[in-house]
Amino acid sequence: MKRLLVLLFLAGFAENGFAQQAVTIISPDKKLVVSCDIANAVYTIAYKGEAVLQKSKLGIVREDEDFSNNLQLAKVSASTIVKDNYTMLNAKRKNISYLATQRIFETKTRSGKKMNIIFRVSNDGVAFQYEFPERSTEVKNIKCEATSFHFNEGTRAWLQPKTEAQTGFEHTNPSYEAHYQIDIATGTASPGPNGWVYPALFKYNDAWMMITEAALGRTYCGTALQQFSPGNEYKINFPEAPEVFTNGTPTLNPTSTLPWKTPWRIIAIGSMRTIMESTLGTDLAFPAKKMPAYRTGRDASFIKPGKASWSWVLQKDDSTIYSVQKKFIDFAADMNWQYCLIDAGWDKTIGYDSVKLLADYAKQKKVGIHVWYNSAGSWNTVTFTPKDKLLTHESRVLEFSRLQQMGIKGIKVDFFAGDGQSMINYYQDILEDAATYKLLVNFHGATLPRGWQRTYPNLMTTEAVQGYEMITFNQNDANLYPKHAIMVAMVRNAFDPMDFTPMCLYKIPRINKTTTSAFELATSVAFLSGIQHFAETPEGMEHVPLYVKDFLRMLPENWDETRLIEAFPAKSYVVARRSGKKWYVAGLNGEDVEKNLSLDLSFLRGKKGTFITTETGVKNEISFATKNIQVPANGKIKISLKGNDGFVAVFE
Repeated sequence: MKRLLVLLFLAGFAENGFAQQAVTIISPDKKLVVSCDIANAVYTIAYKGEAVLQKSKLGIVREDEDFSNNLQLAKVSASTIVKDNYTMLNAKRKNISYLATQRIFETKTRSGKKMNIIFRVSNDGVAFQYEFPERSTEVKNIKCEATSFHFNEGTRAWLQPKTEAQTGFEHTNPSYEAHYQIDIATGTASPGPNGWVYPALFKYNDAWMMITEAALGRTYCGTALQQFSPGNEYKINFPEAPEVFTNGTPTLNPTSTLPWKTPWRIIAIGSMRTIMESTLGTDLAFPAKKMPAYRTGRDASFIKPGKASWSWVLQKDDSTIYSVQKKFIDFAADMNWQYCLIDAGWDKTIGYDSVKLLADYAKQKKVGIHVWYNSAGSWNTVTFTPKDKLLTHESRVLEFSRLQQMGIKGIKVDFFAGDGQSMINYYQDILEDAATYKLLVNFHGATLPRGWQRTYPNLMTTEAVQGYEMITFNQNDANLYPKHAIMVAMVRNAFDPMDFTPMCLYKIPRINKTTTSAFELATSVAFLSGIQHFAETPEGMEHVPLYVKDFLRMLPENWDETRLIEAFPAKSYVVARRSGKKWYVAGLNGEDVEKNLSLDLSFLRGKKGTFITTETGVKNEISFATKNIQVPANGKIKISLKGNDGFVAVFE
């Protein structure tokens, strides 16, 4: 029956005049079928025999040639199987395999200029990229992409607006920090001209779809989806004019000599579990660069995921002093956390020499120090220091070599300008120079990393999210947090590490918490970050039961495997992650209503687990309960959650 539906779909394609031109690419499991009509520069996608993308556009418009109309198909390759296996220390899975069907469409324009369109279709989605195979030392410029994603009427969307450049605090936008518009109709316009960011989540009938991009190198800008999508058709959006690195050549849109490949356009497609367990965002990313710092053995031994204490999120600027940072080093050591982050202004309030003393002290405690930097440049008006230290290769070498001599383990770099090609290069310049001096990197006020953590393994995490600090600033963000936490866990965190800086178990100064302490604890597992910076303070942790402290002390630094248990955007999220022989299960209720969940834990059948939940009938600032459960033969576990509540469990 399924095969019949696919054939009927393709027959419908032929009836519309594409019978001679349509070429298909089929996933290894035969559930996904892409049909391409090069003469009309369109493609469609069917999932389980049902069309989920209508005729969507293909093509690129260069200043010297239009590769989006009147293309001639010179040759199409036979279907071949592409395989890849790689290892990640900073992902939902450690050992990752990729399998896809590939076909390459060799096209040319009427004037004879060549462009290849490369399609790969895996069991969890579709990816395609454009390639200009000719050779030329003349720099070519891309004006726009014709690429589109044309959804069926009735498709729903969960999307984050991209904030307008030069707005926000000290003109620091865009930084991918906005709340999602939840369960909206496709075709709804973004509230601002900068469109919608990736990943972008959609649902049509039983098919979930998530759009993102990967393999963003040095010859392209970061893209988004355009503000307007008439007829449910979303097009690629290039960044706004201010989104450039202004201390060099401020290149905005893509420029390159030939040959030239664009980033992959990715559409993960399938069940919710398929989407949530997909690794397409790194499958299509560039492999780790061939640098000494990324080689196995001693050279790469500095690349260590971990957990970190961090004073600033709850105690703000006044905490960046020697005595407080020493206390947070002790806090990290007591909690068996690997790092402590010293935030903005440390060069003035503590000083380089005293930070070295802190690093020496932390080393005795087996804790590594990370320090904050202003990315600087004239693209914003932020005055926080240290600044102007990272703008050139020469200045980075001086600063990073000094940090290495001080015993610093990593840097947090803040306040970038967006997605222009020159700014995309600046991110990568920092990553490469930091790796040379064995420094881990955390980008804040930044773009989505788009799989860079595979290409640059010293990239531990990136903000690119409206994180916990916003909850500490105003009550409205705290009120929205339960739904928002689930949205970012499912969408923002789908492929890339996310520095949300979660988990306040006790009190937030001047804010009424809307989540239970068990919800907060669950985010330690639900959120993925190469380094997880926790918001809780030493004073707050004094109010926490010993079994909760021990849970956090023993929490793994990275994961071997991830399984989705159940989820729905903004409503609920239950995920299981394995480290070694232990499984950690975390659940979040994003709605202020009590829920009775029946969880299918068949893969843990017969195993004993310890649950940490909310104590019934208690409304204190901290309320925990613990109980032991054995997964029965049918694999089903029932658990009740209060409104805006959560749980964690450990199975051995």
